[in-house]
Amino acid sequence: MFENVGFGELLIIMVVILILFGGKKIPEVAQSFGKGIREFKKGLNGVQDELKKTIDEVKDEEKK
Repeated sequence: MFENVGFGELLIIMVVILILFGGKKIPEVAQSFGKGIREFKKGLNGVQDELKKTIDEVKDEEKK
């Protein structure tokens, strides 16, 4: 998806972000983004754990 993004494009994106949010707001936005990603990963891991648990239960019932 981002294979063709070079340094120039990244620089333009950073300048636009700086203009939109300002220097003081960027750390807050980055922190919120990080928390969102962390919560998403926790939810994803929870779903994976539930799937593994269900698969193990089904396998146990098949053995009986």
